[in-house]
Amino acid sequence: RKRPKLPRTVVAWRGRAEGDQVMVGLYCGDSRLQQDALDRVSAWKSRYGPKMPLAVDCTAELISCKVLDSSGRLKSHELILSYGLALVRFVNLITERKQKMVSIPLRQLAREVDIPVWVVDLRHELTHGKLPRLALCRKGCDVVLDWLRKMYWSRQLGNNLCEEGEGDGEEEEQQEVEANAELDTDAWE
Repeated sequence: RKRPKLPRTVVAWRGRAEGDQVMVGLYCGDSRLQQDALDRVSAWKSRYGPKMPLAVDCTAELISCKVLDSSGRLKSHELILSYGLALVRFVNLITERKQKMVSIPLRQLAREVDIPVWVVDLRHELTHGKLPRLALCRKGCDVVLDWLRKMYWSRQLGNNLCEEGEGDGEEEEQQEVEANAELDTDAWE
């Protein structure tokens, strides 16, 4: 029995291999390779414009913070501000679509999408309180990057950095990639 063809979706990357290579580059921990991956994401943004998935933007912003951190060029308070902006933007964008017409507390929205509540508390401190320690911002960045890897990248590309196994067959795998290609804030609900 033939499976119905899933509608094809246009994505910013040229194919699965390019997307997979960028994900590996972003998450590898080598600043040089991460910068190469960030440059590729920048090219995707110019190609794809405002349709770029929020998860890709958020991942790139957080990895950019880590690259800046490892360079030693920024002072501690500059790094806190850099990490802080990326973390605030992540929490705001991820929870924004779930707000709808009724205001729902961010802590509740975070629980619904499996974001640790302390990350929302960190966002609150960054936005309304005294700036937190750099170590806490770094930890928040790592936790959010792990969440993005599991909730977006692994579903999008399914490579070896992911905890779940890949699909049974290549055709099934490609259909899954195409079906998830539009995964953005709407799909995270």
